[in-house]
Parts: sequence; structure tokens; C-alpha cells
Amino acid sequence: MEQAPSRYFAAALLLFPAVVLAQPGKPTLAECARIAADRDRLACYDRLAAHSPAAPPPAAPLEAPAPVPASAGQAEAPPPTASSPHSLESYWELDPEYKRGTFQFRPYRDNYALLLNYTFAPNTRPFRPFDTVVPEASDLSHAELDYQLSFKLKLLQDVSRRHVDLWFGYTQQSFWQAYHPKASSPFRETDYQPELMAVMPVDYHFLGLHGRFLNLGLVHQSNGQSSSLSRSWNRLYLQTGLERGNFSVLGRVWKRFNEKASDDDNPDIVDYMGYGDIAATYRWNGNRLSMLLRQNFRTSRGATSLNWAFPLARGIKGYVQLFSGYGQSLIDYNYSQKSIGFGVLIGD
Repeated sequence: MEQAPSRYFAAALLLFPAVVLAQPGKPTLAECARIAADRDRLACYDRLAAHSPAAPPPAAPLEAPAPVPASAGQAEAPPPTASSPHSLESYWELDPEYKRGTFQFRPYRDNYALLLNYTFAPNTRPFRPFDTVVPEASDLSHAELDYQLSFKLKLLQDVSRRHVDLWFGYTQQSFWQAYHPKASSPFRETDYQPELMAVMPVDYHFLGLHGRFLNLGLVHQSNGQSSSLSRSWNRLYLQTGLERGNFSVLGRVWKRFNEKASDDDNPDIVDYMGYGDIAATYRWNGNRLSMLLRQNFRTSRGATSLNWAFPLARGIKGYVQLFSGYGQSLIDYNYSQKSIGFGVLIGD
């Protein structure tokens, strides 16, 4: 008799699901499946779903994975940067992306005007034969107005597999006694320098600098004068250009073509002008510092020119030039002088 309640409780547990599912309004899944009519079967499923446990909340939308930061040992590649417009590859159009075709004028050497160029000891020696005709010629003014015009023009482009370009260059430098009205403000000297240049891109490194080009040039320089004032010479030169960042250096050696003694106006010009030169340039914040060195170690003669260009206005810079040595002009090739000039640089 003591076990009867236990038997009744077990039977109740077995009958409870059937009783619950058999209650009116709560069909089973099997009962809904046996209904033939689509509408009634769907209604049965709806009643069954209404009494089902609540559906779980919808899952949160998946977010795009966050970018994985680069590891400390893996630096991101820097964005490509265009070469400086003052770089040698841009200046000489060495790479295909810089090629701009033929017969277009380009700057060559500096285009400047020294509104005041003061020479500490003007060279009056070349003008002494003319003292009797023009007495003022031997009394030169220390202050002059000097200017230089220079351009280059590409004649041929990519004339060989080494992408050699043929250039024509022209430079004119004038020394004007503008502040000497007693002598009618004459042009004391004007030098003309046309040249042909074959420029070839190269790729080498030397002392931490990147070699960019070789230039084989043929240059004539004269002052267009006659008699004892005539000066001229012709040279073949080889030049190379190297750079690193904002610094560039050009090195050049030359060989003068000898002339007949009867036609040579300046047979000793190499003794003073040497056999080559070096030009170095450094740029920072719109400024440009450049230096030209020329030296004949055999005769211990040469020249140094130091130039500083600084921003003034768009397309125009202030320009200061210091010179010491021989050959500031052809008429002064054998005369050592010192001068300082102030003016403007047009373009750069």
C-alpha cells in the first residue's frame, strides 16, 4: 500500500505530455501534417507556432573586420613622390616621363641681372691703346650693371639605344658701364657662348652621390671684338652630374683646340682658365647656394664664384654674387679681380 502513490506519480508523468498536446487548440506537428487542405494546414501551423517558445532574437549584423595594424617590423610603403623640378633628371629630361620633345626653349645657365656689380680694381689695361682717342676708356667705373641670358634647345631626342639627346645651348654675358655717363655708358664687354651637347643618362654611385648623366660638349666663346680687344677660344669637354637630395655637383674637364699663332688672340688662356671646373648647388626653403671652382694647379691660377638666390616674388629671386680670380669675362681672362654684385634672378 505504501507504493501506490509512487505508481500513480509515474503514470501521471507519462500521461502529462499526451494530455497537454491533446488539449483543444493545441495541435501536434503530426496532426498539422495530415491536413490535406493547404489553407487549413497553414492555419494549423500558425496555431502551433503561436504556442511555441519565443523565437530567439535576431543575431546582430556582422561588422567588417577591423584593419589589422602593420606590425612593428613591417613599415608601410611610402607614397610615390615626383622628382623635384630642380633635379638633374628633370632638368636634362633624362627619363621618359620627363621628355618634352624637340625645339622647345628651356633655361640653361642662370638668367640674372646684377643691378649693381662693384669691382674693386677694374681692368683698364685692354683699353690703354685707345686712350688717345677716348680718354674716358682708361677711367672705368667701379660700378657696373651686368646681366646674363642663357637658354638651351633640344635638337634631337633618343638618337641611340642609350637615349642620347642632342642639345644646343646659348649664353650671353654683358658688362655695362651704365653708371659712367661721362664715357656715354658703354658696354665694356659682351661674351657670346654657343655650344652643342650630347647628353646621355647614366646610373652610378660615387661617394654617396647618384651619378645621373654624361655630357659631351663642343663650345665656342668669343667677345666679338677685333684687334687687341679680340678674345676667343674653342673647347671640347666632358661633364658628369651627380646629386643627392637637395645637393648636386657638376664636374667638367676640357681640351682647347689650338689655333694658328697668327690667329690666336689669347694663346695663354688655359694658363688662367685651367682645364676644367666644378659647380656645386644646394637648395633649401626656396633658397639656392651655388659655387663654381676653377683651378689650374700647374700655374696656381683659377677663380671662385659664390652665388646666393633667395625668394622675392613669384618667378623672381634676389641674387647676390661674389667673384674672385681670373676670367670673370673674356677680356679679363688674364686679370685677377674681386667683385660683389646685387640683383635679381629670373626663373631658376
